[in-house]
Amino acid sequence: MALLIITLPLESADKAALMDCVQSTDGQSLASYVSAPLALLPRAEASLEVVAVVPLQALSWHRVTLPQGSLPRSLLADRGANRLRAILDGLLEDQLLDDPAAMHLALQPQPQVGVPVWVAACDRAWLSSALGALSQAGYNVTRIVPESSPQALVDVIEVTEGQSQPMVAGWIGAASPSDALDGQRSGMLASALSATSVALLAPDTPVVAEPAVAALAEQLFQRPVTLQQRGQRLLQAAQTPWDLAQFEFTNAQRDPRWANLAQGLQSFARAPAWRAARWALALLVVVNLIGLNTWAMRERASLTAQRQAISAVLTDTFPNTQVVVDAPLQMARAVALLQRASGSAAGTDLETILSSFSALAPVEYVPTAIEYAANSLRLSGPAMLAPAQERVISGLKAQGLAASLQGDVWLIRAGGTP
Repeated sequence: MALLIITLPLESADKAALMDCVQSTDGQSLASYVSAPLALLPRAEASLEVVAVVPLQALSWHRVTLPQGSLPRSLLADRGANRLRAILDGLLEDQLLDDPAAMHLALQPQPQVGVPVWVAACDRAWLSSALGALSQAGYNVTRIVPESSPQALVDVIEVTEGQSQPMVAGWIGAASPSDALDGQRSGMLASALSATSVALLAPDTPVVAEPAVAALAEQLFQRPVTLQQRGQRLLQAAQTPWDLAQFEFTNAQRDPRWANLAQGLQSFARAPAWRAARWALALLVVVNLIGLNTWAMRERASLTAQRQAISAVLTDTFPNTQVVVDAPLQMARAVALLQRASGSAAGTDLETILSSFSALAPVEYVPTAIEYAANSLRLSGPAMLAPAQERVISGLKAQGLAASLQGDVWLIRAGGTP
């Protein structure tokens, strides 16, 4: 899916504040990167998903164990979310330096009860102000992601330029990533880059640095560092499953399930990793279309052959037939004419219709008037009960006669479908 990634400024989001902005046409590769005031950022097209990135300096990270029954079926359910937020306030009351009511809290992706989970915390007023500035400028943020996360720092130290000074993030004294995540050692460090902060970090851990601070990082860590462009780093942050848009910052105008479905479909349609699958799907559709057209052509040819065979029977039996319009009807009329010419009773003769009607009508039914013209018979007589009427109509239809009742007058003629 096409992404527009914007970092939130640590200070007030006024028109002069610089914001890093990354564009990606497929959500996987970097298309452009700029650092400019809000008014000069690229326009938010309807096809773009706008992702806000919270700087690491604005976040604090905490580990809690959720009690049973604390997770609602959906984090967006109002009552369940309010109850979960109250539980988090109680669990983090001794860990947060500020009042929990003034902090925005967000759980890690796919949290579980009974096991330690990560909770990200930041100033609620600052986040609300930054998102409000983006909204007023026409950017409808659908996801909020951290610049980095504990999961991303378990096996690497990140050195970034920062919005005001060089920053370093990593684990303090963790002998291995499993130690850090299990909480057996000291926690995560995110502070200004200095000799003191470097000394606290885990030794021999690979260092990734942005080009602007790469030389300083090599000098302080005394080992080579891996370069990572700022834009690529922000794109990598947007690709994580983290979404800090929880509780009061949930985007009420979207359903996450539909958003995830749309994101997955757009990723399938544009991501290079799905190119082979897209070609396979297109090939499958083409093969099916060819198969359906071939089958339709064969059915059409078979139907045409059947019609030609029926017409051939009519013209072979009655050579005087000049034009074939409805072969079965024309043949029935020709047979009736032959029967009349030979003195035999035809299916639409008066005797045949009367005989068929009498066999189906109640014994007490005696017609008071009979009119026969143009192979149609009209019978007037006493009223007949509804079950008897239905029996007569269905019985005559089975013999190829159409019967209808208008008041106390029966109209019977050829045309029923046996």
